Order: sequence, then C-alpha cells, then structure tokens
Amino acid sequence: MSKKTGGSKKFGGPAMGGGMNQAGMLKQIQKMQEDMANAQSALEQETIDVTAGGGAITVTITGHQRIKGIAIDKEALDLTDEEWLTDLQDLLVAAINQAVEQSQVMAAERMEGITGNLGGMLPGGLGGLLG
Repeated sequence: MSKKTGGSKKFGGPAMGGGMNQAGMLKQIQKMQEDMANAQSALEQETIDVTAGGGAITVTITGHQRIKGIAIDKEALDLTDEEWLTDLQDLLVAAINQAVEQSQVMAAERMEGITGNLGGMLPGGLGGLLG
C-alpha cells in the first residue's frame, strides 16, 4: 500500500506542474495552427513573377506553386532562328522551374516564421522535423 501512495505522491507533484506547462504548450500550438492556416491562405493569393531569357518569358506563380500565367514577349525571341521553338521550350522549362523554386522558398520562409520557435519546445530532438 505504501508503494502505491508513494508512487502517486511522486507523480502527483510533477504532473501538476507538467499539466500547467502542457496547457501553455497546447495554447501555443493552437495559436501556431491558426497562424499556419492564415499563412497558407495568404500564400494561395500571393504571387511571384519570374522572368527568363532576358524577359522573353515571364511566369506568374502563387505561394501554393500554382501557375497563374505565362507571358511571352515575341519581340525578345529570334523567330528567324531555326531553333526558335526549341529555345522557347527551353526558356519555358527554365522559367517554370525557377518560379516553382522561388515559390517554395517563399512558402518555407513564411512557415519558418511561424514554426521557428517550435524546435526548442519538442522533446528529444524532434524539433528538427519541422525545420
């Protein structure tokens, strides 16, 4: 019997303090979830313009990596060159890849601003999972 009583006293004290700490952590996590939802919504609307080929191609992309538009400046292309179509295709690939990369960086920076301080709150090195 004394083992059970001793055990509950041993775990009763720290659990109360841990419970208060857990409540604070839960509140922080809920706030972070709200902030992340707001950031995701904003990223859906936010766009980046990326150009390639000296302005021949402009790709507009959202923070959710959705292409919103592609503009081609016909004047910047040499249509007399036999390889103009291949050049255009290469420029499109380069511009789209750059746009996706920049969009991912933008999204990561927004999320890092929200989750950046979480790493220290997680036990056992789990903070690296979010960074």
